[in-house]
Amino acid sequence: MPRWPAQVLLLLLAAVLVLPVFALAGAWFGFDAAARDVLVQMAQTVLPEYTLTSLALCVSVAIGVALVGVLGASAVTLFDFPGRRHFEWALLLPLAMPAYVVAYAYTDFLQFSGPLQVWLRETFGLRGRLLPEVRSTPGAVWVFTFTLYPYVYLLARTALTERAAQLMEAARLLGAPLSRRIREVALPLARPAVAAGVALALMETLADFGVASYFGIQTFTAGIYKAWLAMDNRIAAAQLATLLLLTVGALLWVEHRAQRRMRFVSPRGQRAGSAEAQPARLRGARAALAVAVCALPILFGFVLPLLFMLRPLIGGWDVLPWDMFVQWSVNSVWLAGLSAVLATLIALALGFAVRPRPTPLTRGVSQLASLGYAIPGAVIVVGLLLPVGWVQAGWPASGVGYWVTATALGIVWAYLVRFTAVALQSVQAGYARLPASLDDSARMLGTTGMALAMRVHWPLLRRATLAAALLVFVDVMKELPATLVLRPFNSDTLAVVTYNLARDERLGEAALPALALVLVGLVPVILLSRALRQR
Repeated sequence: MPRWPAQVLLLLLAAVLVLPVFALAGAWFGFDAAARDVLVQMAQTVLPEYTLTSLALCVSVAIGVALVGVLGASAVTLFDFPGRRHFEWALLLPLAMPAYVVAYAYTDFLQFSGPLQVWLRETFGLRGRLLPEVRSTPGAVWVFTFTLYPYVYLLARTALTERAAQLMEAARLLGAPLSRRIREVALPLARPAVAAGVALALMETLADFGVASYFGIQTFTAGIYKAWLAMDNRIAAAQLATLLLLTVGALLWVEHRAQRRMRFVSPRGQRAGSAEAQPARLRGARAALAVAVCALPILFGFVLPLLFMLRPLIGGWDVLPWDMFVQWSVNSVWLAGLSAVLATLIALALGFAVRPRPTPLTRGVSQLASLGYAIPGAVIVVGLLLPVGWVQAGWPASGVGYWVTATALGIVWAYLVRFTAVALQSVQAGYARLPASLDDSARMLGTTGMALAMRVHWPLLRRATLAAALLVFVDVMKELPATLVLRPFNSDTLAVVTYNLARDERLGEAALPALALVLVGLVPVILLSRALRQR
């Protein structure tokens, strides 16, 4: 392919993937008196509540995920106790649980009319509410903490495994006791990893819509949907989306900075192999404490929500909407499959474009595509629908609104903006394992261009490509905010149906699609577990 057509295609791809950000920026260029009035009105009414609630939620979740993640990572890397090998991968299980599914499960079991409070009132003759309201900010903190802590756990575990062993041994040789080695050597080394994990967890928290909407929490994401769908105020939605995007951008900067610090602290591959660098053996009460530290997050984040959903599922087995479930599954699978194939193809194209000629253009497009995962679904929705409204207003006969909102084009576009980064990360990891000498040898034998990609790269990238497609497939299956607004008519997915049924207090019927999402979510957990065992 000539060079200039390839450059044009890369520029078009970059424009497609960053359109939501460009659209939000463009909305501010038309800042007039009406937009100013909307901003002033929000500042006087809802904006302080959105800000304070989001801030309180982020601070609480940051403390929670950091505490749970660090304790779990420290336990399985620095100590040896019964069940340690099983806890290493089991602590990842809450990753399979979408936060909104966990919220529905706890609400169904712990609410005023739930089985627990009903049993307590009937058994002990009590009256009134016996437990705190689940659908509240503290309840949301609980849900987010035990579904998002694996981000911190995974990064902190990697940091401690790769960096702490040798320095811990050096500290021992200098006479430092175990408690001091942990406090002054291991934990400071894991601090950049903890910061990166907390930033990732907070990005997920700010991007969440299912938990915030169901619990009635006034966050920025919930405010965006309320402004767009309930109030039909696109200016307010764009302004709120911009504020949310700026906040997420700050968190992304923190995460990237922490990742650089992690690479600076210690090069990879320096792992101590002496006996002294091995985990310290725990017995008795200390071993029991370590088991409790690892078991409780799994219990609260995976086991209990799973059991809470199984109860209404088994109880209403005969009345479950099996026919509709099949249709919901088909809709979810074909949207997820199409998006996974397209995202993987884009990732392969970008990976191949960067490998032989890492020009500023190819690197820039690759970096732009990598940022998509940090953009919340609510921002993507606003960023895609704003230009649609502009085009419809200026050219009513264009039919753009129909193609974006009434067909699969809009929703697949949103998926590609958000999840191409997931596929690209896996493909780039696969390319990083291919030595450049392979390309040189192939060129010396006369193999270049697409022949090089198909005959040399593809056989070696099959596993990375499959992993990329699977991860995108799973993320699309669980995606709620963008799907809720942009899905074609009569094309409800498992995530949308779960949200709608739970919103209508039909939690028993919501258990079936929710459990299906959990089973699908186990795929990346299995992949991560296998990767950890191979380290």
